[in-house]
Amino acid sequence: MKASAFLYPWDVVGDPAAAARVADLGVRQVTLASAYHSTRALTPRHPRHRVVTAEYAAVLYPPGEQLWQGRELRPRPAGAWAEGPDAFGTAAAALDAAGLDVHTWVVLAHNSRMGEEHPDTTVVNAYGDRYPWAPCIAHPGVRRYLLDLAAEAAVRPGAHGTELESLGWYGLAHLHAHDKIGGVPLGDAAQYLMSLCFCAHCRDGYRGLGADPDRLAAEVRRALEPAWVRGSTAAGPAAVEELLGAEPAALALNWRTQQARSLQEQAVAAVRAAAPPGFQVLMHADPAPYHWGANAGVEPAHILGHVDGLVLPCTGGPEVREAMLGPTVPHARQDTVLAANFTVVAGMGGRPAGLAADAAHAAELGANQLRLYHAGLASDADLAAVRQVLTGG
Repeated sequence: MKASAFLYPWDVVGDPAAAARVADLGVRQVTLASAYHSTRALTPRHPRHRVVTAEYAAVLYPPGEQLWQGRELRPRPAGAWAEGPDAFGTAAAALDAAGLDVHTWVVLAHNSRMGEEHPDTTVVNAYGDRYPWAPCIAHPGVRRYLLDLAAEAAVRPGAHGTELESLGWYGLAHLHAHDKIGGVPLGDAAQYLMSLCFCAHCRDGYRGLGADPDRLAAEVRRALEPAWVRGSTAAGPAAVEELLGAEPAALALNWRTQQARSLQEQAVAAVRAAAPPGFQVLMHADPAPYHWGANAGVEPAHILGHVDGLVLPCTGGPEVREAMLGPTVPHARQDTVLAANFTVVAGMGGRPAGLAADAAHAAELGANQLRLYHAGLASDADLAAVRQVLTGG
C-alpha cells in the first residue's frame, strides 16, 4: 500500500539529511504541516536542536495580507521555532527534490491562543465553563475563519493534495498544558456530554430545533451527576441516550451533526475552488458522527460524497481498525482513499515492530493506504522498523 509519513517543517529545514532519510523509509508521500496547533516536539536527529516549542497555533507560511487584513480572527504567523517565514515552502522544496509527493497537513478547529484572545468564539459546556482550545464551529466568525484558513493552508505551492484535521467539533478531551482532568474517569459518553456546546450560537440552534437550552443544559448536568460520584465508563450513542434521554440526546446530536456536516461541505468546497485540477482532498475522521476532536465525527455515506477519502485512526488492537473501517468501507468508491493511520513512535504508544501485521489487517478490512505518525518524532530504532516493513531492508 502507498504510505505517507507525517512531518513538521522544522524536522526538515536546517537538516540537509532529513529529506533523503524520509525517502529512504520507503514512503512515496509526506504529509507536511502547513497550519498547526501549539506543541512541544522532539527533533531527535536535527543538527541544531532537540526540542521545538511552538508557543501558539500558527501557519507555517506567510498568510495572505489581502485575505486577512482588518479581520478580528486571523491566523498567526509562526515564531522563530518554525525555522523561517515560509518554513513549509522551504521544507516542501527539499522533500520534492528527494522525490517525495508533498501534501499539506492542516489543523483547523483547534486553537488555544484564539480562544484566549477571543473567549466568545469558544465551546461552552453545560456548566458554563469555556474551552479555550475548542473554537465553536457554530460561531459565524469562527466558520468564516476556518473556511478561509482551510483554502489558504491547504493549497500551498508545491503541494499536490491536503489532509484536513479537526474539521468539526472539539471538546473536553485535549492534551492541555499540565492537564489535571484525569482524577475522575470519564468514558466516551460522559466525555461527549462534557463536550456539548452551550454558547450563545448553540443555544440559538437548540432553540431553533424546538428545545429550551437552559433545560437541555440542566438535563446534561443531571446526566453527569453519577459520574462525579463514581466515574463512568459508559460508551457509545446508546449510552448517551440512556444517560440523557432519547429526545434531548437526539436533538443535541442533530444540531451538532448539522453544523459539522455543513462546515465540512463548505471547507472542502473552498479548498477545491482554490486548488488546481487533480488536487486531492482528504479528511482525518472517525465514522461515529457524535465523536469530536482531531479525527472529527462523520457520516461516511455523506462525507465520501465530498472528499477524495478519509484518514482513519487505526492504532490499537484489531477492534479499533474494525470500528474505523467497518462502517466506512461500504460507502467507498473504487477510487476512494481509505488511509489507515498508525502511530509508529513506540514512546507514544505506537507499535512500529507490529506495523506489518497491523497494516495487513487494515488491508483485509479495506484500507488501501497507510499514514505513519510521525517520521520526525520517531527514534532511529522506530524508523528502522518502519523501513524494514516498507522496503524489506
